[in-house]
Amino acid sequence: MMNPQILIVGAGPTGLALAYSLARQGVPFRIIDKSAGTGTASRALAVHARILEQYEQLGLAERNIKRGHPILSLDISDGKEVRATVKFHDLGKGLSPFPFILSLPQDEHEEILVDELRKIGVEVEWNTTLVSFEDKGKSVNVVLQQQGQPVERAEFAYVCGCDGAGSMVRKGLGLEFPGGTYKQLFFVADIETEKPADAMEKMDMYMDDDGFMLFMSVRNAKTKRILGIVPEDLNERTDLQYSEISDYIENKIRVTAAKVNWFSTYRVHNRVTEQFAKGRIFILGDAAHLHSPAGGQGMNTGIGDAINLAWKLAAVIQGKGSSRILNTYEKERIVFARRLIATTDTAFKTIINQKLRGTLLRQYFVPYVLPSIFKFSFSQKNAFKILSQIHINYRSSPLSKGKAGKVYGGMRLPWIETASGDNFEPLRSVDWQIHIYGKAKPELIDFARSQSLELHEFAWEAKMKDAGFKQDALYLIRPDGHVGLASEKQWLRVLKAYLEAYGIVAFGVE
Repeated sequence: MMNPQILIVGAGPTGLALAYSLARQGVPFRIIDKSAGTGTASRALAVHARILEQYEQLGLAERNIKRGHPILSLDISDGKEVRATVKFHDLGKGLSPFPFILSLPQDEHEEILVDELRKIGVEVEWNTTLVSFEDKGKSVNVVLQQQGQPVERAEFAYVCGCDGAGSMVRKGLGLEFPGGTYKQLFFVADIETEKPADAMEKMDMYMDDDGFMLFMSVRNAKTKRILGIVPEDLNERTDLQYSEISDYIENKIRVTAAKVNWFSTYRVHNRVTEQFAKGRIFILGDAAHLHSPAGGQGMNTGIGDAINLAWKLAAVIQGKGSSRILNTYEKERIVFARRLIATTDTAFKTIINQKLRGTLLRQYFVPYVLPSIFKFSFSQKNAFKILSQIHINYRSSPLSKGKAGKVYGGMRLPWIETASGDNFEPLRSVDWQIHIYGKAKPELIDFARSQSLELHEFAWEAKMKDAGFKQDALYLIRPDGHVGLASEKQWLRVLKAYLEAYGIVAFGVE
């Protein structure tokens, strides 16, 4: 293997996803973490459709889905009765190959990624700390220390800080981390019940005048994860035990713990740093943005950062793209993180501050509060798009050009089932590719072949129009499954100008 070009600091889900994505694209790196191994407990639980789609490109989706289990619906109740039900499965049908939320505890998620890295010969360097770093302009000099060992000096082309909320990389760059902390104290518990759950595929949300809890099955039919707000009179406690609030929990949600596997309290923050990149150093995940737990978006957003950055680093390091591509990482991801903080913050405040009585919940929460969270008229399909992150687009990015049909540059490629499978299958190459829904012209086929650029033709079907595609239009798809260029006509000069602007060479070209 060549000398490692990239140092990844932090081996949580963000760092591990970045590592796996780089490894798949043939980029040498090192990944370090100051802890002794993967996490043993976790707050993050939900893996959303967009991340599963991107994992599918990397060959990781199936194993994660097997290990976790799909959550298909959400029941909202006030303790007396269910006031509303949201069916993710129905909402997401036809929009994604994964129309559900995957319940998979973060520690198991990390174990899978570490194991998959090991299979391809990559080991995480545990018990290793980044002592200091200096961006020299052409490279980054770092000082590392493994527990009890003398310091090591090394040089990398780029450093990626995936080192969490207290990020040493972010602090070393002198970046502020503005935002706030909610006054409520939250708890999270993993408990085992005597009786197995009758429906593992549903999640429950409980709301009344003085409480809010979210609970669902994890790992198996007897284990429940419960998230909620600690009663106000215990808000200042630092050593709270489950036994002290077990009556409160059981009275509200009628779930009795036979055994408590894990219990923790924490404060919730909402913050976004002012920059995601400075020179040759990038920050990703919780190091760059912290979110309320509303909608389980935090970890998914971090993994999204990793997938966005990985193909850009690969292109630049392998000489298959201009270094200008790297400037688009911050542009694309910071906009999304800021918007997400604003919406999850609104959602969260609404949920924890609305003292909703039973009937109000049904009459008010679902028709009025949910839409206000999502900032537009509430169509069920839109709710799935937002929650699942398939709506994320990079429309304002310099890499996004043109529009054909309803599909525009920057958008996630709409998923569609075709006669022979689906249009996401070719994305597994994690490479630039041309999609034509209809017929490709001979000169386009010749040009693509001369550039070793994959070209996929999908015989036109009427439902392609419903998905937003225009017949015979040209769509150039980025390695992360977003549309780079959309052109109504198969104009070679438009395609060539786009490729030249960013020095893009297909990864297939050696």
